[in-house]
Amino acid sequence: MRRAVLPIVLSLLAAGALAQSETAPLPRVPLSPRAIEEIAVGTGQVQVEYSRPFAKDRKIFGGLVPWGTVWRTGANAATTLKTNVDLTLGDVVVPKGTYTLYTLPGEKSWKLIVNRQTGQWGTEYDPKMDLARIAMKVETRADHLEAFTISLLPEDAFRGSLRISWEKLTLSVPYAYRK
Repeated sequence: MRRAVLPIVLSLLAAGALAQSETAPLPRVPLSPRAIEEIAVGTGQVQVEYSRPFAKDRKIFGGLVPWGTVWRTGANAATTLKTNVDLTLGDVVVPKGTYTLYTLPGEKSWKLIVNRQTGQWGTEYDPKMDLARIAMKVETRADHLEAFTISLLPEDAFRGSLRISWEKLTLSVPYAYRK
């Protein structure tokens, strides 16, 4: 009798453990996690919020991100720039407010697009809402950067550069506080 009960008890315990592992939710890791870059500029703050895709052995620029087509500059929801002070990006005045950042990639030159439309998914681009298209400096990296990254790098309390880096490229445009 004991021999007959033991296999039944063990099979019930195993079934219970299996049922728990099948129904327990697995932690969800986003494929392109959100990131926020924030910095003090003059008397205010500037913030960029974006999603960080990974290269994953793909050809990024000229492949996944085609030349000559407006790109959402990241993944998922549109990349946003928020500033509570007036700025210049390159030589363009950007009044305090919230904007969407896009880029126009080119084999030899890039443009940063500052767009007034906000709150949309990253692929919903309306060129009529452009505030400006700003030339970016293009540099080739010695290393390969796996994760897409946007940085606000200060030179001092009033100026610095906005940098976009991924794969083998770093793109930049200077920013400055406007009094």
